[in-house]
Amino acid sequence: MSSNIDREFEQQICDYLLYHPSFFLRHTDILNDLRVPHKTGGAVSLLEHKIRMLQDKAEAYQKQLQELLTVARDNEQLNQRLHRLTLNLIEAESREDILAILQDELRERFNADAVELKLFSTRELEEARVSESGLALFRTFMDIDKPTCGPLKADKLKTLFGNQAGEEGSAALIPIRTSDLSGILAIGSQDRERFHSGKSVDFLVRLGELVSLSLQAMDSRETP
Repeated sequence: MSSNIDREFEQQICDYLLYHPSFFLRHTDILNDLRVPHKTGGAVSLLEHKIRMLQDKAEAYQKQLQELLTVARDNEQLNQRLHRLTLNLIEAESREDILAILQDELRERFNADAVELKLFSTRELEEARVSESGLALFRTFMDIDKPTCGPLKADKLKTLFGNQAGEEGSAALIPIRTSDLSGILAIGSQDRERFHSGKSVDFLVRLGELVSLSLQAMDSRETP
């Protein structure tokens, strides 16, 4: 009961001081006598306490600014790499060229151990739906149609990366779609934590769209 009364009384004091800012002008001696406990120990004057609070806020703002600058630099580097990848894919003359370009760029970009592009026709996808191996292992991923990151079991690693696969690892999986084909762009690592579920997929979405458009353009050129 007393604690409730104390909180109500404290709130009344706070409200009074907030609505009567001239109080300390009329009672300057209080400012000199007030001592505020500090979290690091000891007590300081109200003015010193205010200065420390402002310093703490300034440090927090400085940290936030530094984080924003770091994100901006990372985004700029990402955009430059995506631009370079786009130009290289435009010059590709075959699906094999597209895969080679992706392997060169993404191994460096993601520090990956393997990069593979698996493409399937509509018929193959339908056959996979009644199978229990191969592409059927990724049925849920293909249905969701969104990039994902995380550890994979040995059978999935083997399906994606063949002899490059180890007994354990992680991968970033990106759905690929054209008018005639569907597939998976897989970026793999033998480190189970390299591609974790909390990793941002914004870049992967853009990458999937870029590769899908490149393959679609390739099919259009090859079709008489």
